Amino acid sequence: MEFPILLIVIIALALIFDYINGFHDAANSIATIVSTKVLTPFQAVLWAALWNFAAFFLAAYVIGEFKIGNTIAKTVNENFINLEVIFSGLIAAIAWNLLTWWFGIPSSSSHTLIGGFLGAALMHAFMMDYHTVAAAHSELGVWDTLKEAFSQVTHQKVVKFDKVIPIFLFIFLAPFIGMLISIIITLIIVHLYKRSNPHKADQSFKRLQLASSALFSLTHGLNDAQKVMGIIGAAIIFYHVDMIHDPLYMNIASGERFNYFAQHYLWVPLVSFLAIALGTMSGGWKIIKTMGTKITKVTPLEGVSAETAGAITLFITEHLSIPVSTTHTITGSIIGVGLTKRVSAVRWGITVSLLWAWVLTIPISAIVAGITYLLVAFLS
Repeated sequence: MEFPILLIVIIALALIFDYINGFHDAANSIATIVSTKVLTPFQAVLWAALWNFAAFFLAAYVIGEFKIGNTIAKTVNENFINLEVIFSGLIAAIAWNLLTWWFGIPSSSSHTLIGGFLGAALMHAFMMDYHTVAAAHSELGVWDTLKEAFSQVTHQKVVKFDKVIPIFLFIFLAPFIGMLISIIITLIIVHLYKRSNPHKADQSFKRLQLASSALFSLTHGLNDAQKVMGIIGAAIIFYHVDMIHDPLYMNIASGERFNYFAQHYLWVPLVSFLAIALGTMSGGWKIIKTMGTKITKVTPLEGVSAETAGAITLFITEHLSIPVSTTHTITGSIIGVGLTKRVSAVRWGITVSLLWAWVLTIPISAIVAGITYLLVAFLS
C-alpha cells in the first residue's frame, strides 16, 4: 500500500512535532531533579527519555489502549477533516512551539496541537460554506456571503464540544489538581520527617527523586506521545475511509476506527513514543531554568512532592481520557510546594506570565492554522 505524498509529509511533520515536544517539554520531567543537583542535566535527560519510551509498553500492553490519542483524533467532526487540514494544524503547532521554546516560555505543546487542528478544520468548513453560498446566491456581495458562510459554520458542529470542553476546563483544573496534591504530599512528608536528621533526610529525598522523576517522565510520555499518534491516526483513517474507501474501515463504526487503526498500525504509537524520547534527550535548557528555579526554589523533598503530584494528576487524566498539558500540571505542582513554605515563596510575576501564555496558546495556534489552511488551499 502506497500512501499519498501529503500523508507521508504529515506523518513526518507529526513526528518532528513529537521530537520538538520532547525537547520543549524536557524541563517538565527534569527541571526539579537538575535544580536539586540529584543528576546532571545530561544524566537527567537520559533518565527521562528512558521512561518516556517505557510508557509505550504501559499503554499498549498494560492499559491495552491509547485513550488520549483517541480523544485527540475525535476533537473535530470527521466530515471536516482532510489531509490539508491536518497539515495546516501541524505547521501552526510547530511554529508556536518553536517560538515559545526560543523565548523560554513553558507553553503547552498539547494545546498548541489541539488549537492548530481546530483552527484549520474551522477554516476548512468556512471555505466550503463560502463557496456553497457564493454558488447558490450569486447576487450577494462579498460581505453578505461571508456573513452567511459564518452563520452556517456555527450550526455545523465542526468542533466536538463533548471532547473539547473537558480539554479547555483542564487548562485550569490540571495545574490546580497538581497544586492541591503537591501541598498534601508535602505536608504529609514534613510531618513524617519532622524529627529526622536534616542531612540524612535530604539524602533520602535525593534518592527518592530518582523514582518520582521516573514516574513523572513515564506519565509525560504516556500523555504527550499519544497526541501526535492521534493526529497521525486521524490522517490515516481519513485516507482509508475517504480516499481509498477501504471496506475494512468503512464497515466499522466511526467510534471504533481509531482502536482498529492502533492495532493494525502499531508502528505509529511505537515511533511516536520513540520520537518524544529522542526529543527529551535533546533537552530544553532555557525552559528548565524557568521551571526549576524561577517559579520557586525547590529542595529534594519538594522535588519528590511536585513530581509525584504531577504523575498522579496525569494518571487521573489518562484514566478520564482527557489530554492535558504536562507543562501546566508540573507548574501547578511546583507552585503547590512553594505555597507550603509561604505565599511569597512563589514568584507570582513569572506565574502570571505563564498563565497568559497558556490561555493564548489555543486561540493563537487556531488563528495561525486557519491562515495556513487558506495559503495551502490557495496554492493547491
